[in-house]
Amino acid sequence: MSEISISEAARRTSLSVDTLRYYEKIKLMPRIARDPGGRRRYDERDLSQLRFIQRAQRCNFSLTEIGELLKLRRAGEAPRPQVQQLTEQKLKEIKIRLEDLGRLQHELELLLNLCRGTKKGCPIIERLNSTE
Repeated sequence: MSEISISEAARRTSLSVDTLRYYEKIKLMPRIARDPGGRRRYDERDLSQLRFIQRAQRCNFSLTEIGELLKLRRAGEAPRPQVQQLTEQKLKEIKIRLEDLGRLQHELELLLNLCRGTKKGCPIIERLNSTE
């Protein structure tokens, strides 16, 4: 199995070198192997874990949640109930956020329509200034 430098791992994963170091610091990644000079050497297993982290982030899991998913991934057996529970919770949070964004969209559309219909003042600034 060939090993690569941190800069090459960063290039292959499109992550920054600082991010790779940070993931190791917060123990999202295991301690990365070092060469005799103390430089990090990443192998395919490390790159696979980094790609897993990236995919989980795209699904909006937090780093803490990703840490839990990684523990479940390493557990071997089918940790389906725990993963399902984490995913259901994430989906619930996203649905709430989407509802909030829908309300925000409606509010902004209303403000723009008010703004277009008046020549005096600025309904957007007035609304943002209001205490409601």
